[in-house]
Amino acid sequence: MKKISICALLLFSVFLLTSKIYAIGKSQHDLPYAVSEQTKICILCHKNVTPGIVEDWKTSRHSKITPEIALKKTALERRVSSQTIPEDIRPVVVGCYECHSQNISQHKDSFEHFGFWINVIVSPNDCRTCHAVEVEQFSGSKKAYALDNLRENPVYQKFVDAIPGIKEVGDKSIRCLIPSENSRRETCYACHGTEITVDGMKEIQTNTGSIEVPNLQNWPNQGVGRINPDGSRGACTACHPRHSFSIEIARKPYTCSQCHLEPDIPAYEVYCESKHGNIFLTKQDTWNWNNVPWKVGKDFQAPTCAACHNSLLVTPEGKEVVSRTHDFGSRLWVRIFGLIYSHPQPKNGKTYEIENKDGLPLPVTFMNEPAVEYLIDEEEQLLRKKEMKKVCNSCHSTDWVMGHFEKLDTTIIETDTMVLNTTNLMKNMWDNGFADASNPFDELIELLWVKEWFFYANSIRFASAMIGADHATFKNGWWQLTENFHEIYEYSKKCESGH
Repeated sequence: MKKISICALLLFSVFLLTSKIYAIGKSQHDLPYAVSEQTKICILCHKNVTPGIVEDWKTSRHSKITPEIALKKTALERRVSSQTIPEDIRPVVVGCYECHSQNISQHKDSFEHFGFWINVIVSPNDCRTCHAVEVEQFSGSKKAYALDNLRENPVYQKFVDAIPGIKEVGDKSIRCLIPSENSRRETCYACHGTEITVDGMKEIQTNTGSIEVPNLQNWPNQGVGRINPDGSRGACTACHPRHSFSIEIARKPYTCSQCHLEPDIPAYEVYCESKHGNIFLTKQDTWNWNNVPWKVGKDFQAPTCAACHNSLLVTPEGKEVVSRTHDFGSRLWVRIFGLIYSHPQPKNGKTYEIENKDGLPLPVTFMNEPAVEYLIDEEEQLLRKKEMKKVCNSCHSTDWVMGHFEKLDTTIIETDTMVLNTTNLMKNMWDNGFADASNPFDELIELLWVKEWFFYANSIRFASAMIGADHATFKNGWWQLTENFHEIYEYSKKCESGH
């Protein structure tokens, strides 16, 4: 411990001798004047050890503006939402120490590092210091509970175990082995998140010698529902990557495409093939991705995922269209992907607490009976749909918007009907012993059934919602939905005939 303190003192002395290189008036690559002494010492080492991190941070807004200055901006321009910010960080830019030293007593991953107590992981609860409203909005969302919604739901667990696990043939049947933790972490839990725990300390070798750090389990992971060592949920870095924490990156569809990809959630591919995506891909280099608030038609000319689902939008004259939210379901009235049927959005993010008529933790039964007491009512659905229509109406006529939503409503009904017809075939096979209903995801015929709703019906609904015609037709659309239905039907006939 004494050696670490002496090392920190020597580093600080070296910093004092070289501090003139950080004077005001230098190029943009030099440090601003309002860097805390602690962060300066961090940078002194890390500009050699991890130069990419340091340079990335220098491009960030965090490195260029203090919370004190940020608080003076008008309500719509302000990017910090906390009403009070600790006095010790108000006058300095948000650097290494300001983020990694928050709430030390709550962090099981805190440790002494060259004389400073820091946390390895910066959690949403730490970001709350400046961004309290955003963290509060996110904390109750389905994304915040993405890990528990997967691992605490026994139906989903059967799905997880059936897909990544190793398969082997034995006794004339296929056995599905439980997937390894590594396999889970890089498949389902890569997006849903893992629970980061601390198992003591470990010694690692670095360019500067041997150091002791917390021994983190299930790390690295930046899943959106990650559970952090301080008990908080989520990873802000899932959308705002370290260490630039760029709003530009978060606003671009590429960020959402980290998880929302075909065949199960084809949002990105549908978007790219839509008219909106065509405009984005053509003109994105001319857009103002950093402006707050974001001006419709002036800063950008076609919506992105963020524009529709969470950004603060205003007219070119500054009139608010929709407010900022970090509950990404708050403008959604219906849930069109991930489950057997579409259904109203859940009332809260803990979907594993739902119990339907069949006693399953699913918002609908296999026969499409919704668990209405856990889902938003019709009044709330209309309010959310109205909120989404505000985004559409900022560029489209009322008649155009009405026609679009009517089309989507019809598509949802038709795809749900098609899935119900397929499920009736599947239920007949379960009832007659042609398939084992104890795990509905581990036999060939069941995998075909899953394709019907998890891939094809989802694709059609996304295509209708985002106007990507080919995904509604031939690219995991109605063609595949129909073909798959025929295959399941023919399989069921062979079972019934004994062939």
